[in-house]
Amino acid sequence: MSEELNQILRARREKLDAVRARGVEPFGYSFDRSHGCGEARAEFEAAESGEALDETGHGGVVRVAGRVVGWRGHGKSAFAHIEDGTDRLQLYFKKNVLGGEAFDFAREVLDLGDWVGVVGPTFRTRTGEVTVRVDGWELLSKSLRPLPFGKVEVDPETGERVVHSGFSDQESRYRLRAADLAVNPEVRDVFRMRSRIVTELRRFLDDEGFLEVETPALQPLYGGAAARPFVTHHNALDRQMFLRIADELYLKRLIVGGFEAVYEIAKDFRNEGVDRSHNPEFTMLEFYRAYWDYHDLMDFTERLLGDVVQTACGSETIRIQGEEVSFAGPFARIRFMEALGEALGADPVGLSDDELRERARRLGVSDVDRSGRGRLLDKLFGELVEDRLVQPTFVMDHPIELSPLAKPHRETAGVVERFELYVCGRELANAFSELNDPIDQRERFEAQAALRAEGDDEAHQVDEDYIRALEYGLPPTGGLGMGVDRLVMLLTDQPSIRDVILFPVLRAEE
Repeated sequence: MSEELNQILRARREKLDAVRARGVEPFGYSFDRSHGCGEARAEFEAAESGEALDETGHGGVVRVAGRVVGWRGHGKSAFAHIEDGTDRLQLYFKKNVLGGEAFDFAREVLDLGDWVGVVGPTFRTRTGEVTVRVDGWELLSKSLRPLPFGKVEVDPETGERVVHSGFSDQESRYRLRAADLAVNPEVRDVFRMRSRIVTELRRFLDDEGFLEVETPALQPLYGGAAARPFVTHHNALDRQMFLRIADELYLKRLIVGGFEAVYEIAKDFRNEGVDRSHNPEFTMLEFYRAYWDYHDLMDFTERLLGDVVQTACGSETIRIQGEEVSFAGPFARIRFMEALGEALGADPVGLSDDELRERARRLGVSDVDRSGRGRLLDKLFGELVEDRLVQPTFVMDHPIELSPLAKPHRETAGVVERFELYVCGRELANAFSELNDPIDQRERFEAQAALRAEGDDEAHQVDEDYIRALEYGLPPTGGLGMGVDRLVMLLTDQPSIRDVILFPVLRAEE
């Protein structure tokens, strides 16, 4: 900690002591607020346009509260800005209005970052800013640590506020998210947008007859995806447990049980690396519908995303990382093996595992020695094809080795009825015509178990309870999983998944 910061902290503690010495509680219990800052401004402007101001040009009396984000003293008067969850509003403190004691108290003890409540009429200053004349004020919470406010300048030509951030280290912003949100309103806007997106996903699915359900986050056996789990121990049962890596197998049990359309928006956990599109804790939407196949899912997904993007963003065409991207269907549809073959310059079906492995090595792909054929094909596809898929594109018909939970393709041997949706080079969704043959499912699980024995620790395990559920009878079913964090990244044009997760997983602080 720098000596300068130490001095600031000491000074703020001294001000805290001064507040208490006056018999004032520096951490308030409540404040009877009549207006948000935005509401106070709007009410004044409405009165102004309706010529309903009093003879002195003042509007009605308001009680507003917020964090002090600016202070400019001018002898016997001062201007401040407060900010709440709705807007920013100017305050005008004047000694002959407030009284000498209350004015001097404000000038002596208030710091940037403090929370205050004020009461007074609204008016417009000579510079044109809607302002509250402070007739009374209360300290609601004393800030003991300075926030990293940036320098604010106003463009003289456009009048727009330009903020030069005082909080530029990105990892510090993730780590100190409370401070990041406090000083960067645009970050708050991202998470408001996230809320709108999730709300619209729910509304659309509810309107389409899906039932929202909850399945276990703590599971005796993990499954539904190729990933390493987080492992824990249940003391009372003396049993090893896992945090779920996907919701799939439990949701399909519900289809077996008679629900025809279900969905869940839930936290999943995968014990994997962290990068721009991966966080170990993430939010997934999964939905399943009886009697659908993957063609039905593609049509539905186009409608779902078109609606969400239009509602949240105001248009089905948006700009993402400099690219104009349209979510107006129909989306492009390409086949996995054909697209990979074009990129390789050879039909992958005719290449041996060793030849695929050598191609991967030449491209600098990591960890190929322990990868089976399916994983090699997937790694090559990721290296050669994914970045080209900018507009929404369904990649269809994956190798059967990659998809232990999908139905075999009804026309093409060696592949399954599966698609992944890519946008701007990133996978956004994964969907199947769900495998409902319990005998085939057991064989797939056993093949995955063999891969685990050879060192593939992301291969699926044999889930006897799930197979038993399938034996009761799963109707033809289509199911899809979509990364909510990645969807929010796209629709808010954020470059990293950490920018759309309030509290992302980080390395331990040194």
